[in-house]
Amino acid sequence: MNFLKTTRYFGLFVLLWTSAVRAAAATPAVPDSAALERVYVDSVNASFHYQTGRVSLPGRLGYIDVPAGMRFLDSAQAQYVLERLWGNPPDNTPLGLLLPTTMGPATDDSWAFMVTYEEMGYVDDGDADNIDYDALLEEMRHDTRLENATRAADGYDPIEVLGWASPPFYDQKHHVLHWAKLLRFGPSGATAHHTLNYDVRVLGRKGVLRLMAISGKGQLPEIKTAIPTLIARTHFADGLQYEDYAPDVDDIAAYSLGGLVAGKVLAKVGFFALIIKFWKVILISGASAWAMVRRWLAGRQG
Repeated sequence: MNFLKTTRYFGLFVLLWTSAVRAAAATPAVPDSAALERVYVDSVNASFHYQTGRVSLPGRLGYIDVPAGMRFLDSAQAQYVLERLWGNPPDNTPLGLLLPTTMGPATDDSWAFMVTYEEMGYVDDGDADNIDYDALLEEMRHDTRLENATRAADGYDPIEVLGWASPPFYDQKHHVLHWAKLLRFGPSGATAHHTLNYDVRVLGRKGVLRLMAISGKGQLPEIKTAIPTLIARTHFADGLQYEDYAPDVDDIAAYSLGGLVAGKVLAKVGFFALIIKFWKVILISGASAWAMVRRWLAGRQG
């Protein structure tokens, strides 16, 4: 008798449990905003094709042996990240983007090195010990304020140069100049966003490779740690290295080391010298947000 009662109760339990499962399947739960953000960010990050190992730079300029713990995005993907994800104005096409393997372009606290090249000629480093970098900082501030009028006309928020996050330093042995600027993106106040540009310039025979770290201020120690290895693994091709300079054949750049720091080599003074990372996922709460994410994923798979 007890066995029969137990069997009936067990059967009733199974019936109720099955009904509950079916009801849950018919009306799926809507993920919360944090879950939606994770789905969206993970999907964006996974949509890129990353490279490791030795990566040849376009134009037979040279190559980068991608350091352990980092990965590389090619030119087209780098441009998409800089302009579409991070909201920068159209720039000269980057050669690529180097990111930590632990995060992708859409991760909120991600950072990256943008790789570009300026064929400006041989940069004479004879002024390395005579540059007034504080005066250059004031010059950059002035030029950036002037360019903010152009930014506003093009629909972009203003940028303010706040100061050196790391003062300029020239490595004479390896012919590498690097420094970091702290920037404010947007009007001053609670809505302002601070970002960091850490510039590394590798001098070559006919121009300069630029490795610019784009990050927040808090990631400066991590970036400084990565720079020595990255410099050692970035190479001009044979015949294009700084030591290959031929005075009777090659052009001298119109800009000195100070000009590189001030951004005078660029088409618009100070404008494209400052790259920002201002990624923020905007989510709509409720079922409409989940539908939006599913449509986005379907579009990426189509």
